Amino acid sequence: MARFRLTVDTGGTFSDFVYVNEDTREISVAKVPSTPDDPSRAILAGVELLIARGVAPTDISYVCHGTTVGTNALLEGKGVRAGLLVTKGFRGVYEVAEQSRPHGPTIFDIHYTRPEMLVPPSRTGEVEERVSFEGEILTPLNEDALRETVRELVADGVQSIAVCFLFSFLAPAHERRAREIIAEEAPGVEVSLSSEIVPLIREYYRLSTTVINTYLQPILARYIANLDARLKSAGVTTPQKYIMQSNGGMSTFAETAKKAVATVLSGPAGGITASVHAARASGFPNLITFDMGGTSCDVALIKDGEPTIANRGKVEGRDIALPMIDINTVSAGGGTLARVDRFGELIVGPQSAGAQPGPACYGRGGKRPTITDCNLALGYLSPDNFLGGQMKLDTAAAIAAIETEIARPLGMDVSRAAEGVTRIINVKMQEAIKAISTMRGHDLRDFMLLAFGGAGPLHACHMAAELGMKGVLVPPHPGVYSAMGLVMSDVKHDYIRSRLTPIARATEAEVNAAFAELEKAARADLAREDFDDSAIAIEYALDMRYAGQGYEMTIPCPAPLAPGALKTLRAAFDEEHRKSFGHTAPDEAVEIVSWRLRGVGRVPPVETPVYAPTGAPLSAALRETRRARFNGADIDCPVYQRERLDVGVRFAGPALIDQLDCTTVLPPGFDARVDAGKNIIITQGAA
Repeated sequence: MARFRLTVDTGGTFSDFVYVNEDTREISVAKVPSTPDDPSRAILAGVELLIARGVAPTDISYVCHGTTVGTNALLEGKGVRAGLLVTKGFRGVYEVAEQSRPHGPTIFDIHYTRPEMLVPPSRTGEVEERVSFEGEILTPLNEDALRETVRELVADGVQSIAVCFLFSFLAPAHERRAREIIAEEAPGVEVSLSSEIVPLIREYYRLSTTVINTYLQPILARYIANLDARLKSAGVTTPQKYIMQSNGGMSTFAETAKKAVATVLSGPAGGITASVHAARASGFPNLITFDMGGTSCDVALIKDGEPTIANRGKVEGRDIALPMIDINTVSAGGGTLARVDRFGELIVGPQSAGAQPGPACYGRGGKRPTITDCNLALGYLSPDNFLGGQMKLDTAAAIAAIETEIARPLGMDVSRAAEGVTRIINVKMQEAIKAISTMRGHDLRDFMLLAFGGAGPLHACHMAAELGMKGVLVPPHPGVYSAMGLVMSDVKHDYIRSRLTPIARATEAEVNAAFAELEKAARADLAREDFDDSAIAIEYALDMRYAGQGYEMTIPCPAPLAPGALKTLRAAFDEEHRKSFGHTAPDEAVEIVSWRLRGVGRVPPVETPVYAPTGAPLSAALRETRRARFNGADIDCPVYQRERLDVGVRFAGPALIDQLDCTTVLPPGFDARVDAGKNIIITQGAA
């Protein structure tokens, strides 16, 4: 029997599945309604779909999951009751944070409110201990006092405790002993050590990251254990079971359960991984990814075939100091709700109808209009061919919701109201794209918009036209594209050590020794996950800054360093600083702040197929004609079934393109062609 890879990306409305036959490399897809109360139920339903096709559970050799469990718990404030232990005298580090409000529009927001602390001062215990900035123990750990503090936290009902002592990234012994004492005094309480989660300089960012892990870890651990049990009960016994991480790589179920904070961008990261492959295969190395799903829209920038990786980021205003793909997320999806407020203003979002009750047209009890209802009312969606005909949409219910909630209060017809709603959500998503492109000095005329997610191709052409972009690229399976990226991902583990070292006083041997220690840990971890040396790749980088700066830049470097390599790295840092900030200071001292190493376990790739034209005419793909609205005019549009579009075929808008997992809208004035990878390439005003 053939072996199969199964990947699943859990969204707010649907869970997307990709199945790959290891022998034939045939790819098939499926979408199952999400089960937000327990996402593992939807995953099991997707597994059963594959089994129903005659695949034995034991022939499912690989499972990878992009999860939003941790993300949703953080966004909704539904983590566990957590406690925090800090060095005596530093209780205020978490509360003071960056000492100012964030940069950007919030500077001018008179209503700005900081996110609530995940662990309040009342559950923060001060511990008598102290390590110097050079890693020397100045004050031994007071174990008796620590035991008393732990008992107080347990009496307060904490389920998880974060430990973040001053300079523990240099000397972690006190944190490790604290874990032993917590285990003795509070068995069953989870513990997160900052020296293990993120052994990084800067107290607040290390503390914030560790607290978020503490807040989420028990929830994610329970979810993973439940999912694993469900998979085993279904007969899926493969040891190759992974969770997508925010850095674009996978981690095993067991490792992910320990480091929940690394999964906060788990879902959208899969789409970026697939987009990197698309950039290299399609001949368009500069892409803006546009992932519009049921509840949110995620955008990212790929330049010269590589995504932007940030070493620090924010999720809902909370700081996380771990490597992650630089993704900008806004509340805009097919389930986003529209309403008219008491002042007569049309408001779109941020609330979503989610999977239950969902849009009004789903017939599950939803009464308020959503973006999906508006797209249906405008004629873009087929009421009889949604999800390949597996789900019928109620057009009358969608129109009634728009009429009642939007059109009548604003004194306009349903079509104008629906167009107004989609224009507002488009502007919101355009602003998200500008934030990661033009506001950082990129020219959008150099970029294609890679549209995916269940709703991305519906809005992409309007977005690209308004932003003046080069065009739109719609991949073969856009509605399950994030799940497709999970098939293409490698296992990745990030390691970091901080120690301020003037580069002028460092030697190549010292730098190599620090990297060697990290590499030993990386190879050992990957070996435990059944990767042999031939499948392991190691990537090295140094965080460097001008002495006294409050920020640093990450400079990739070879390892081991050859004699004289530090001078070359110093010059590379000066040049990168010039590119990023417009100036350089070659006469100023430079410091190495941190050593970064990434261990990569290479997973056998799934090659993107290349197709030859069959000679089928465009008419062979014509399914029907449907009336759709564009810029205030109702037009009869041809509707093509995407699976029947031949390689090399060209056609002009207006047109609609249906497929199992989504619909692509081609407005008037746009032209489309199908390339050898069966991507749809769309340009405006082409000959």
